[in-house]
Amino acid sequence: MEKIKADLLVIGAGSGGLSVAAGAVQMGADVVLLEGHKMGGDCLNYGCVPSKALLAAGHAAHAMQAGGAMGVTPVAPDVDFAAAKDHVQAVIDTIKPVDSQERFEGLGVRVIREYGAFTGKQTVQAGDYEITARRIVIATGSSPFVPPIPGLDEVPYFTNETIFDLRDRPDHLLIIGGGPIGMEMAQAHRRLGCNVTVIEGDTALGRDDPEMAGIVLERLRAEGIMIEENTTAESVSSNGDGIQVKAKDGRTFTGSHLLVAVGRKANTDRLNLDAAGIKTTKTGIKVDARLRSTNPKVYAIGDAAGGMQFTHVAGYHAGLVIREALFGLPAKAKTAHIPRATYTSPELAQVGLTEAEARKAHGRKLEVARFDYHHNDRAIATGHQTGAIKVMVAGGKPVGATIVGHQAGELIALWSLAIANGLKMSAVANMVAPYPTFAEINKRAAGAYFSPRLFDNPWVKRVVRAVQRWLP
Repeated sequence: MEKIKADLLVIGAGSGGLSVAAGAVQMGADVVLLEGHKMGGDCLNYGCVPSKALLAAGHAAHAMQAGGAMGVTPVAPDVDFAAAKDHVQAVIDTIKPVDSQERFEGLGVRVIREYGAFTGKQTVQAGDYEITARRIVIATGSSPFVPPIPGLDEVPYFTNETIFDLRDRPDHLLIIGGGPIGMEMAQAHRRLGCNVTVIEGDTALGRDDPEMAGIVLERLRAEGIMIEENTTAESVSSNGDGIQVKAKDGRTFTGSHLLVAVGRKANTDRLNLDAAGIKTTKTGIKVDARLRSTNPKVYAIGDAAGGMQFTHVAGYHAGLVIREALFGLPAKAKTAHIPRATYTSPELAQVGLTEAEARKAHGRKLEVARFDYHHNDRAIATGHQTGAIKVMVAGGKPVGATIVGHQAGELIALWSLAIANGLKMSAVANMVAPYPTFAEINKRAAGAYFSPRLFDNPWVKRVVRAVQRWLP
């Protein structure tokens, strides 16, 4: 067995682990990277990248039927489902070199393509290698959670790790789970010619603002997606007609294919964490605000840390851990400025507190500024008038923002910037956006916050009248 000593050992070559490895080695650290499966992790191979590529294919198909109001005769798209999957793979292949073993070895990282397991507090065995490191970063990500529904293990089903390998178009796709993954895949497949039924035990997109999520769900239903909320799957079976999902209320849903999208679980089972004195919670590895595990020499980032499960969170965590592990400078992870987005059409994005959360936290001090898409000239010109923005404001500063509509995922970034830096609403109001753009929606939301103070305030009017009398 080869024994290796390193400054930093990174376990997992997903987005977070790769960011740590690349940053650390370029700053002069001796870095070892372990990956037992695919370089790039879930995001590149099964998650963000392929799902957005498939959504883009669905958007292209939908656009052929949506131009009537602009003088473009709608036509039924001739969808080659296998070719759409080729597009997905081409996108993955284009990005893959950035995450490749060759690139990281070129940077100076020692890449070992094995799974790792702790044998001590600072020692990990991976295949025929034993690595001892001053600091260790666990970046093993997460995998689909498969619920213990009776009969599920006896029928063929897909998760996000396998659905992109399907090359024959499903006649009727059943989706158990109405969260972001379920709803994105529902719209993508519907627009590519599949019948789709979503079965959700609670409320679809239930984590988000109910009003804004309702706008998305209304659009999806209008496109022909059946969304069955408050419908718990009791059992799954297969017969000559396909796959059947029986609900607790007695109804039965029949489809040709089944996708399970009910959540994700942290990948920690292989790690032998007890050997390193590392404790876990129900959602992942137990970490403090500095992302240190119960073994202070070992950090956990991204999905493995048991918090928000987003690629951009893993990247954010990576920057904090580099500061900690390389420079010994404490850095605390925060969540108030972390945005999230669901890339349906319309998109749904959130940062900070929702309106309900903000009202609970700030009570009467809360103000909600709102602006609707149908008042934005670019939205009118392009036919994307469905949507709105709500900004939750306390003490003159935004504490949360919710956007539903075209490019919501892009627009939410400004509010992340504002919250992260403690900016006041005046900073957004002072921004000048090019005309006509969707970016004006953010500025107009800030304007909606200040309008009552300027136009409905009698003192302002008195001051203006007084100044006008004195001006030459």
